[in-house]
Amino acid sequence: MTSLSVEMLAADAVEPITSAGDAQLGIAVLAGIAVIVLLITKFKLHAFLALTIGSLALGAFAGAPLDKTIVSFSTGLGTTVAGVGVLIALGAILGKLLADSGGADEIVDTILAKASRRSMPWAMVLIASIIGLPLFFEVGIVLLIPVVLMVAKRGNYSLMRIGIPALAGLSVMHGLVPPHPGPLVAIDAIGANLGVTLALGLVVAIPTVIIAGPLFSKYAARWVDIQAPDGMIPQRASEDLEKRPSFAATVSTVLLPVVLMMGKALVDIVVDNPENGVQRVADVVGSPLIALLAAVIVGMFTLGRAAGFTKELISTTVEKSLVPIAGVLLIVGAGGGFKTTLIDIGVGQMILDLSKNWAIPTLLLAWLIAVAIRLATGSATVATISAAGLVAPLAADMSTAESALLVLAIGAGSLFFSHVNDAGFWLVKEYFGLSVGQTVKTWSVMETIISVVGIVFVLLLSLVL
Repeated sequence: MTSLSVEMLAADAVEPITSAGDAQLGIAVLAGIAVIVLLITKFKLHAFLALTIGSLALGAFAGAPLDKTIVSFSTGLGTTVAGVGVLIALGAILGKLLADSGGADEIVDTILAKASRRSMPWAMVLIASIIGLPLFFEVGIVLLIPVVLMVAKRGNYSLMRIGIPALAGLSVMHGLVPPHPGPLVAIDAIGANLGVTLALGLVVAIPTVIIAGPLFSKYAARWVDIQAPDGMIPQRASEDLEKRPSFAATVSTVLLPVVLMMGKALVDIVVDNPENGVQRVADVVGSPLIALLAAVIVGMFTLGRAAGFTKELISTTVEKSLVPIAGVLLIVGAGGGFKTTLIDIGVGQMILDLSKNWAIPTLLLAWLIAVAIRLATGSATVATISAAGLVAPLAADMSTAESALLVLAIGAGSLFFSHVNDAGFWLVKEYFGLSVGQTVKTWSVMETIISVVGIVFVLLLSLVL
């Protein structure tokens, strides 16, 4: 990805578009975020509109001219969509191919066939983590729900013993591992290296998902001991297919972009010479755009054609995959506009000045900001976008590893305590047939564990990197 660095952003706005002092800027930031929170929670306005109005309100409260605020917002929106929009679209296409071809079902069935009763929760977290790499969280839930319910029903498991590991795998991938929208936007805003962030994200994700998934599910199953509800098992994608892709081909396709991007990061570290031929090739092949595009093209054959899809059906699948992401792209773009407005009114310099006297570590500060916005808005993506915009200036003098950890700290904070203002909360509640209290005891606590364990491991990594 071509990320805009903090230095480039600063160069585009050498002079703030307002002469407001630090006190007014601080009030403007709080007021702008309050407007966004109020519009999303109280008036149920779409996050795109809330972020757009909140950005204009931010400029107004800071005393910036409206025309300059509009330019800042529009510039940030366009830059963000240009940077991550194509990647989100490619990820959606790959996810749709994986689901519709039956490739996801093949992964599920193969792993479950080899799993014993004792290892079933671990099998579920493995399935969710693999499938969760290219899929949006909501899509992953819809895809895995039939599996969770069927396994719990047929094996006579407590629903939470099977469901929590699957949800943990999806949630951790969503918050910590690119190419999901939240991490991508944070990487773009902070100017972090995607390959390094991906590698460190996986390092943090593995212990986090183990603790929040299989281990916590033992306690969740005791607190909420229920069986899978009858009549809630939807049809699986592959039930209408005559054949589906092989397990090896499916996993290879899903992991292809991860391998290419991590390979680039490794070459950058080992070779560290931009003029070297190997590094130049790795920089191209391992760029997120090429890595995801390669996976999509390969997937058309290893997933689509392997399932017996015609060229027309593959084309239709691609077309259908792009429709649901329109809202995501608009939210991400508006979040980028909000971030740029923050920077252009001078908030970045204000935070840099204030942070000189703060005793709190930057990584913990970023996590706390993301937690606050997550609790207020219920949206992990909005929390990530807003927090990244606020702390981006602090990354200017950070090393590659430190800036990657800053992204992960924000991602961990964005997952903290999902509750009634989060769509994911209601999705889990309805599919699993839980009460509000039961959902809080299981899903909300699980999300909090992911967030807290995630920041703990990020802080531990910061001590050695």
